[in-house]
Formats: sequence, structure tokens, C-alpha cells
Amino acid sequence: QVQLVESGGGLVQTGGSRRLSCAASGTAFSITAMGWYRQAPGKQRELVATMPTGGNTIYGDSVKGRFTISGDNAKNTVYLQMNSLKPEDTAIYYCNIVVRGWYGTRTGDYWGQGTQVTVSS
Repeated sequence: QVQLVESGGGLVQTGGSRRLSCAASGTAFSITAMGWYRQAPGKQRELVATMPTGGNTIYGDSVKGRFTISGDNAKNTVYLQMNSLKPEDTAIYYCNIVVRGWYGTRTGDYWGQGTQVTVSS
């Protein structure tokens, strides 16, 4: 199967920046989409950004112009550069990888363990 390992979360001041990373490992798969979601306390999980392979990147309305998603296909890694952070960006951030698998690797969604980002006012 596919394993995802996230890194980069932590505490940052309002107006600051943070970069999240998510590396996918495993065998017999190809990535068809990479993305990030977040969940704040008491709220539903929401889309931050998604980047289909060969498709258009989509950002959530609340992060447009401040966050940038990018990927390194050679490393099977997706990044989220977060700038001009606000207290309302505080949440657990989850990476999401959609893969096509073969030789026993499941085709579908995989999720990272989540990384906490806290923006202090």
C-alpha cells in the first residue's frame, strides 16, 4: 500500500509563513492527484488545495492568493506553501493523495496522519 508522511506543522505568528510537506512511499502506484485539506476544532474538514495530474489546481476560497500547492513527481511529494497566515488558518492539515495502483496496491485515496498548524494572534 501507500504510506504518507507529513511534516512542517508548528506554531507561527500572524502574517508569517510555513511550508508543509507530504511524501508518499510504497510500490506499484502512480499519483493522479495531490491535495491538502484541513480541519479546525468543531468544524468539518475542508479543501485547501487540490492538484490533479495534468489538470487545473483548485484552491479553497479562504486561502486563494496566500497558499500555493506544488508537487515533485520524482519524489512523490506534495508541498503547501502558506503565506500571510491568519489565526483562522489554525487547524490540522491533512495531505491527500489519489493513486492508481496495481499488483495489489489499492487504487483510491490515501490520507496523511495530519499535522497541526497553529497561528498565534
